[in-house]
Formats: sequence, structure tokens, C-alpha cells
Amino acid sequence: MLAWDLLNLIGTVAFAISGAIVAMEVKYDLIGAYILGFVTAFGGGAVRNLLIGLPVTTLWEQGNLFIIAFVFITITYFLPSFILTAWGKLGVFFDAIGLGAFAIQGAIFAYQMALPISASIAAAALTGTGGGMIRDLLAGRRPLFLEKEIYILWTLFAGVLIGSGIVRSMIGYFTILLLIVVFRMLSVHYGWYLPKRSLP
Repeated sequence: MLAWDLLNLIGTVAFAISGAIVAMEVKYDLIGAYILGFVTAFGGGAVRNLLIGLPVTTLWEQGNLFIIAFVFITITYFLPSFILTAWGKLGVFFDAIGLGAFAIQGAIFAYQMALPISASIAAAALTGTGGGMIRDLLAGRRPLFLEKEIYILWTLFAGVLIGSGIVRSMIGYFTILLLIVVFRMLSVHYGWYLPKRSLP
């Protein structure tokens, strides 16, 4: 439970900050920042719950996390502009942390429910990317995981290793988190893309 709670906290904070930064990038007001921050932080969990058959209302049992998200969104929104000028790297970094933390959490959730490895892979992918997908749609831009550098692929680390039962310790979970963040940032730095094909 300690690993679960830590991952939940890390993912919530990282995605709340990411949502607030995106809101400022598209010039939304303070309410827009709260909306994008909250949907980024909690949207993936809602998608996961729908996927594996849990009531969406279980999200409302995370009262403390809503308060924490509110605080970090507020702090981010009112940070001096010179701190936020590093948005390109800062936003991607927090998004990568949220991606990894929630992907691991989704895989753990499915594994603990004794679901097959395919469910762990799907839960990792959708928990990791669901909030960001909703954020991008509300911000009026194409979802990041569909068109940018390699993104959703890195959630396979969590889905396969946890869903197969290979990794079941806190050290293992945080090693996967580190791998996802490192590979996501490397894919941004070096411009790694999956093959693309378009029709005329």
C-alpha cells in the first residue's frame, strides 16, 4: 500500500502541474487551469476504473489528493514567468513522471484483481495516458500520445513486468518509473518516433 500511495501522490502532483502549465500555454484563465489540472490528474484513474469494472465514484474517496492537486495547481499558476519559461522541458518532464507513476499504478490495480496480463497492459496504458488525453482535447490540441515522440509505448514496461508478476516490490516499481521517465525524455531529446504512414 505504501508503494501504491506514493505512486498515486507522485502521479497526481506531476499531472496537476502538467495540466496547469498546458492551461497557461493555451492562455486559459485560472478556472481553466484548475479544470485542466484536475482532469489530467484524475482522468486516467476514471478511464482505468471504467476499463476494469470499478465504480468511477471511487475517485471521490481521494479527498486529500484533490486538496494536494488544488494546492499545486495554484502554486504553478502563480509562479513568476521567468520560472515557467522552461515550459518545453519542464512540462514534458512532469508529464513523463505522471505517465510512469500512473502506468505502474494501473498495472498494479489490474494485477491485484487477478486479471490477465493483457488487462495490466491496457490498464497501464490508459491510466498513464487517459488524463493527458482529456487535457489535450480540452486544450484544443491533438492528443500528445498520438502524434508526438514515442509516448504510450513506454507504459509497456509497467504492463508487462507487473502484469506477469516479475516485479512486485517497491524498488522494482520505482525502477520501472525511472525507466519510463528516462526513455520518455530520451525520445523527446532525440526525436524518436514510431513509424508513421499517411494516405493522400
